[in-house]
Amino acid sequence: MKSINIKAPAKINIGLNILSKRPDGYHNLSTLFYPLHDLCDELSFYKSEENKFIYDESIIELSGENLVLKAKSIIENYINKELKVEIILEKRIPIGAGLGGGSSDAGATLISLNELFALKLSHSDLMKLALQLGSDVPFFIKSKPAIGKSRGEVLAPLNFHITFPILVVNPLIHVSTKKAFNLLKSFSLEKEIIINSPQSFNDVKEFRHIFSNDFEQPVFELYPEIKEIKEALYSQGAGFASMTGSGSTVFGLFANEEQAEKARNIFPEKYLRFISRPVMELM
Repeated sequence: MKSINIKAPAKINIGLNILSKRPDGYHNLSTLFYPLHDLCDELSFYKSEENKFIYDESIIELSGENLVLKAKSIIENYINKELKVEIILEKRIPIGAGLGGGSSDAGATLISLNELFALKLSHSDLMKLALQLGSDVPFFIKSKPAIGKSRGEVLAPLNFHITFPILVVNPLIHVSTKKAFNLLKSFSLEKEIIINSPQSFNDVKEFRHIFSNDFEQPVFELYPEIKEIKEALYSQGAGFASMTGSGSTVFGLFANEEQAEKARNIFPEKYLRFISRPVMELM
């Protein structure tokens, strides 16, 4: 095999509760990770005589902080061998948006280098390396719906799918995850997300009784524009709307595509306004 092309999907957090701060400085959380396979970055990997990283048609220094390069470095250190490769990254997922774009790119890099160079690293190996890159990178090794616990790396897969269009709106505001955690004034000690049985919800309004995002209040205070997006989604008929991750993206679940399209059109064209179509079968 000489090359691999892979799509790195976005994710949304359907509910995100911060339970406590840990002695290691991280936080215990509870969330439902849900992939958006039709909103994705695209990466290509080519065996090469020299290392090269092309990001949106610009050649990036290999010493950079991009998570793709960090993933390459971590896997090289693990196998104690340099991997000569040309990587091309086409970004479609906004940065600092709560959609997991960088983490997904990192996960895709681990998967692809393992396959391209026949490294035979196990799923457990990849998960261990993924956690070194970030708390939500392990989710992107499989990118399937899952309840995330601990830092987010303890995953319980769910046979769960959303049968409604998901309108994703991002106002191109960059929210620092570290800053968002610092804004939290309290923790949701007893708000662990529990879904008793794999299911699809027949009414989007049912989500309101189960899911909430602890980052919303502090982030909305800092960036009222994000709060206004959520309010606008509800005013346009969303059965459920929520910020994902630590922001700045807000998503709304609509009963049908006509409603979702109508809502999409009220937002400025400079925003990311993406309608993710429902999957037709369980993941």
